[in-house]
Amino acid sequence: MAPATAKQKVLEAVQQLPPDATVEDAMERLYFLAKVERGLAQADAGETVPHAQAKARLTR
Repeated sequence: MAPATAKQKVLEAVQQLPPDATVEDAMERLYFLAKVERGLAQADAGETVPHAQAKARLTR
């Protein structure tokens, strides 16, 4: 099965919104999904922060 295209992912995300969703709801959902994809791509590329370093950043 071929990976979903960006258009397919957008259509699926919009179709999953509730019937009373606003345009802002749709935009927020798409922005969230884009950020998740970006994060996964960064993780796959090894662009991660070690747990101890992340923890130290949060305690500042």
